[in-house]
Amino acid sequence: MNPLKILKNRSDIGAGTRGSDMGIDALEIAAINSGNDFFNRHPYLDIPSHNETIYNKVKNTTAKRINFVVEQCERLKIATKQALDQGFFPVILSGDHSSALGSLAGIKAKYPKQKMGVIWIDAHADLHTPLSSPSGNIHGMPLAAALGHDNQSQKINKVSPETLSDWNQMKNMGSISPMLLPENLIYFGVRDTEAQEDEIIDQCGIRNYKVNELRHRSIDVCIAEALKQLESVDVIYITFDVDALDCDLISKGTGTPVSKGFDTQEVINLIQGFFASEKVIALEVSEINPLLDNKCNQMAEAAFDVIKTVF
Repeated sequence: MNPLKILKNRSDIGAGTRGSDMGIDALEIAAINSGNDFFNRHPYLDIPSHNETIYNKVKNTTAKRINFVVEQCERLKIATKQALDQGFFPVILSGDHSSALGSLAGIKAKYPKQKMGVIWIDAHADLHTPLSSPSGNIHGMPLAAALGHDNQSQKINKVSPETLSDWNQMKNMGSISPMLLPENLIYFGVRDTEAQEDEIIDQCGIRNYKVNELRHRSIDVCIAEALKQLESVDVIYITFDVDALDCDLISKGTGTPVSKGFDTQEVINLIQGFFASEKVIALEVSEINPLLDNKCNQMAEAAFDVIKTVF
């Protein structure tokens, strides 16, 4: 594996609840408290954010702050590509999950002619669009943009031309649309979806390994199947939204906690299993919200356990 570079992306403007901008600090505190010097051992980059826009009145309810999310994703795209250009393995630590689109776009910008596979460890499918989203929170939209979907058939919102223009920017951020093919996307742990997302999952045949399936059939078997499905891809990006973890077992320190998720060791085993393929070139961890943690800093501690173990 290449040397690591930590990209600190504190943006949380794509979320419905504030506080995930503090997730990176919570991770660093977890490292300090465990006596681990991970954050001192590796070079890092602090990426500027638009978090001050939370004080702006939200006029666009179908895709809140989408213009600023577009800018943030562009920043992360540039930072991710630069890290890859410099020969680093980017460890992307993000506030909310909308920024995953920037990570994907950065990888695509570095490898425009190569097939990209995506392992999406999350409780949510993140397949909404401005047309279909009940909340307008863009952390529920990055994969729809990456797949080039509008979800017209599930339209529930009247969307302004300005928003559609920003949405098209998101879909084309990788310079190639779609930047990701559905057969090269694999979910792990998705268990909280809505009808608008289910339609895309069904239409595209996106594979979702649910928690019970991994426990029944074994993680090793499911990883082997997933790698077989991704046999033709050249590079793999893994993103880990901490709400994939069981909020009752770990903590509720994330914006959209969901019960009956993974334990920490299962996520470690998953990531290590894909690392063994030697195709993984970036890892992202997102959605730690210490303001919502009902067990002190346990969500960040669990996420840091994952990071320190897999590296």
